[in-house]
Amino acid sequence: MDIKDFREVMKSTLFDEVGETIITDQQKKLPQPPLEKGYHEDEKLISLISPDNFTCGNISLIDALKNRKSRRVFSEKQLTLEELSFLLWSTQGVKRATKNATFRTVPSGGARHPFETYLAIFNVEGLESGLYRYLALEHKLVKLHVPSNLKEHLLEACYDQNFVVSSAVTFIWTAIPYRTEWRYNVASARIMLMDVGHVCENLYLASESINAGTCAVGAYEQNKIDELIGVDGEDEFTIYLAPVGKY
Repeated sequence: MDIKDFREVMKSTLFDEVGETIITDQQKKLPQPPLEKGYHEDEKLISLISPDNFTCGNISLIDALKNRKSRRVFSEKQLTLEELSFLLWSTQGVKRATKNATFRTVPSGGARHPFETYLAIFNVEGLESGLYRYLALEHKLVKLHVPSNLKEHLLEACYDQNFVVSSAVTFIWTAIPYRTEWRYNVASARIMLMDVGHVCENLYLASESINAGTCAVGAYEQNKIDELIGVDGEDEFTIYLAPVGKY
């Protein structure tokens, strides 16, 4: 297979060539997938600071854009719970929800929003170190298992890039492809790749606005990172990482 063959997924012509012969699951009137991954009733939920009460992130957009760059060196200063709440809301926050869609702080093709946000928390005020998942509809965290050697596993899964564990928190985004495939079929991969870029850029700008920094990470061992956060690697898999810390 030639490397050029992989370019086709980035082109709108992929859908144009076969789109007329494909009936999507939405057109078949199959039930749409859930807007958010569920949680067990016995899992611990942690309330976050409401967007209505944010006092951080008040620098101008032009200053955030001027300061924006990939940062790989972080101080030992903690993030506050408000700052973490702000970063989560900035990247996946739900502004309005209907039965069939969510309208968030980032764009997504067809308002499908196929991502889940996992967090490896190391240095956030009031939170134990460990793995968490963001419930965007509820604006809460659900605490997952707490591996005793989380840093070692994450470091190994990310090819020993030390800044992924020297951060206050590392964002780990997964994709649940069927949320988008249900509507867009073969065009979904192209749409999701664009969508995750919107999410990460919001994290860059939001981080700068609280005197923190981030660096997008695309180099990781797929099986190891999926296993670490407990996803199957098929119907849900890691697509992007970004550590955040104060500088």
